[in-house]
Amino acid sequence: MLKPLPAIAAITLAAALVIPTVTQAAEENSTRVSYADLNLATGIGQTALQRRIAFAAEMVCGSADPRDLVYWQAVGNCRTDTIADAQPAYEAAVAQALHPSVTVLEATALVVTAH
Repeated sequence: MLKPLPAIAAITLAAALVIPTVTQAAEENSTRVSYADLNLATGIGQTALQRRIAFAAEMVCGSADPRDLVYWQAVGNCRTDTIADAQPAYEAAVAQALHPSVTVLEATALVVTAH
Protein backbone atom coordinates (compact mmCIF):
# COMPACT_ATOMS: atom_id res chain seq x y z
CA MET A 1 0.00 0.00 0.00
CA LEU A 2 2.92 2.37 0.56
CA LYS A 3 4.53 1.59 -2.81
CA PRO A 4 2.35 4.00 -4.84
CA LEU A 5 3.44 6.94 -2.65
CA PRO A 6 7.12 6.93 -3.79
CA ALA A 7 5.97 6.64 -7.42
CA ILE A 8 3.58 9.59 -7.06
CA ALA A 9 6.28 11.62 -5.32
CA ALA A 10 8.74 10.85 -8.13
CA ILE A 11 6.23 11.88 -10.81
CA THR A 12 5.42 15.10 -8.95
CA LEU A 13 9.11 15.94 -8.59
CA ALA A 14 9.78 15.23 -12.27
CA ALA A 15 6.87 17.46 -13.32
CA ALA A 16 8.15 20.27 -11.11
CA LEU A 17 11.57 20.06 -12.75
CA VAL A 18 10.18 20.05 -16.30
CA ILE A 19 7.81 23.00 -16.00
CA PRO A 20 10.53 25.71 -15.72
CA THR A 21 12.33 24.23 -18.73
CA VAL A 22 9.21 24.33 -20.90
CA THR A 23 8.46 27.89 -19.76
CA GLN A 24 11.99 29.03 -20.55
CA ALA A 25 11.85 27.44 -24.00
CA ALA A 26 8.69 29.39 -24.84
CA GLU A 27 10.36 32.71 -24.03
CA GLU A 28 12.40 34.51 -26.64
CA ASN A 29 15.96 35.22 -25.64
CA SER A 30 17.27 38.67 -26.37
CA THR A 31 20.14 40.90 -25.41
CA ARG A 32 21.05 44.53 -25.79
CA VAL A 33 24.09 45.40 -27.93
CA SER A 34 25.61 48.78 -27.17
CA TYR A 35 27.56 50.78 -29.71
CA ALA A 36 27.91 53.97 -27.67
CA ASP A 37 31.69 53.59 -27.68
CA LEU A 38 31.99 52.99 -31.45
CA ASN A 39 32.40 55.42 -34.31
CA LEU A 40 30.04 53.90 -36.87
CA ALA A 41 31.20 56.37 -39.50
CA THR A 42 34.35 54.24 -39.85
CA GLY A 43 34.81 50.73 -41.18
CA ILE A 44 36.46 49.70 -37.91
CA GLY A 45 33.42 50.80 -35.91
CA GLN A 46 31.03 49.09 -38.30
CA THR A 47 33.02 45.84 -38.19
CA ALA A 48 33.14 45.98 -34.39
CA LEU A 49 29.34 46.34 -34.23
CA GLN A 50 28.86 43.46 -36.68
CA ARG A 51 31.06 41.30 -34.44
CA ARG A 52 29.06 42.32 -31.39
CA ILE A 53 25.84 41.39 -33.17
CA ALA A 54 27.29 37.99 -34.16
CA PHE A 55 28.46 37.39 -30.58
CA ALA A 56 25.03 38.38 -29.25
CA ALA A 57 23.43 35.92 -31.69
CA GLU A 58 25.67 33.19 -30.29
CA MET A 59 24.61 34.11 -26.77
CA VAL A 60 20.86 34.19 -27.41
CA CYS A 61 20.77 31.13 -29.68
CA GLY A 62 23.06 29.03 -27.54
CA SER A 63 25.36 26.28 -28.66
CA ALA A 64 24.92 22.72 -29.79
CA ASP A 65 26.97 19.57 -29.90
CA PRO A 66 28.00 18.99 -33.55
CA ARG A 67 27.19 15.30 -33.05
CA ASP A 68 23.49 16.23 -32.82
CA LEU A 69 23.17 17.39 -36.42
CA VAL A 70 19.51 18.40 -36.26
CA TYR A 71 19.94 20.61 -33.20
CA TRP A 72 23.30 21.90 -34.46
CA GLN A 73 21.63 22.99 -37.71
CA ALA A 74 18.75 24.59 -35.78
CA VAL A 75 21.21 26.62 -33.71
CA GLY A 76 23.02 27.69 -36.90
CA ASN A 77 19.72 28.73 -38.48
CA CYS A 78 18.81 30.65 -35.33
CA ARG A 79 22.09 32.56 -35.47
CA THR A 80 21.71 33.34 -39.19
CA ASP A 81 18.11 34.53 -38.76
CA THR A 82 18.95 36.52 -35.64
CA ILE A 83 21.80 38.36 -37.39
CA ALA A 84 19.59 39.03 -40.42
CA ASP A 85 16.83 40.43 -38.20
CA ALA A 86 19.33 42.82 -36.56
CA GLN A 87 20.49 44.19 -39.95
CA PRO A 88 17.85 46.97 -40.27
CA ALA A 89 18.81 48.35 -36.84
CA TYR A 90 22.50 48.07 -37.75
CA GLU A 91 21.95 49.88 -41.06
CA ALA A 92 19.93 52.62 -39.36
CA ALA A 93 22.68 53.16 -36.78
CA VAL A 94 25.33 53.38 -39.52
CA ALA A 95 23.16 55.77 -41.55
CA GLN A 96 22.78 57.99 -38.49
CA ALA A 97 26.55 58.03 -38.00
CA LEU A 98 27.28 58.77 -41.66
CA HIS A 99 24.57 61.41 -42.03
CA PRO A 100 24.10 63.01 -38.61
CA SER A 101 21.71 65.63 -39.97
CA VAL A 102 19.21 62.86 -40.72
CA THR A 103 17.71 61.47 -37.53
CA VAL A 104 17.01 57.81 -38.13
CA LEU A 105 17.69 56.37 -34.73
CA GLU A 106 18.05 58.08 -31.38
CA ALA A 107 19.73 55.27 -29.51
CA THR A 108 23.15 53.88 -28.79
CA ALA A 109 22.14 50.24 -28.61
CA LEU A 110 20.12 47.70 -30.52
CA VAL A 111 18.32 44.58 -29.37
CA VAL A 112 19.24 41.16 -30.75
CA THR A 113 16.48 38.56 -30.33
CA ALA A 114 16.75 34.83 -31.01
CA HIS A 115 14.36 33.17 -33.40
